[in-house]
Amino acid sequence: MIEVYPNLYIGTRNDYEIIVSGQPGWAIVHACKEYHRNAVGYRLWNVPRHHPEYLLARRENRIMLCLLDLPVSMFIKKEMIDQTLDFIDQAYSSGLKVMVHCMLGRSRSPSITMLYLATRLHVLSTDSLETAEKQFRSLYPRYSPNRGIRQHLRRHWQQYCADGKPTCIPQTPQTPHLLNRPQQRIMIELSITYH
Repeated sequence: MIEVYPNLYIGTRNDYEIIVSGQPGWAIVHACKEYHRNAVGYRLWNVPRHHPEYLLARRENRIMLCLLDLPVSMFIKKEMIDQTLDFIDQAYSSGLKVMVHCMLGRSRSPSITMLYLATRLHVLSTDSLETAEKQFRSLYPRYSPNRGIRQHLRRHWQQYCADGKPTCIPQTPQTPHLLNRPQQRIMIELSITYH
């Protein structure tokens, strides 16, 4: 799990399950379909399109996306990503730590986080997707988007940038330290005690 900006983390499913699950003070974006399936309770490909939680489900400080990491973008809906960015905004502005995770922390979760950093916090360039990606890789070198999510970002980049709203950045003791050195990655080291 890596803190890419003060109180904004990218991780894997294991990071969530082992480190963050059940901890107070966190908001979680589950950017993988398995959590959506468990929250909504379906077994097949998806819930019907008319279902109120077709794209995402929200439970307290958690949001579960119906998001697969496919090589095509047609199943990724801008509406779902917009609502996810709003969820992160709300949680982040209220002072919660925010973790965005997918299965491996390489494609879906870093793509959403990069989009948030560029369009809501305005700490990455919005000139082009490629410029933002180059800057983001200095924060998170594991970023390796699958073709589908990258196509989605490329197709909607200008619209996401135009839609971006400034966010109030909560002040923490870590903020000046991280803001002055944006290329620094902070690795979270945790020891787990088993009883």
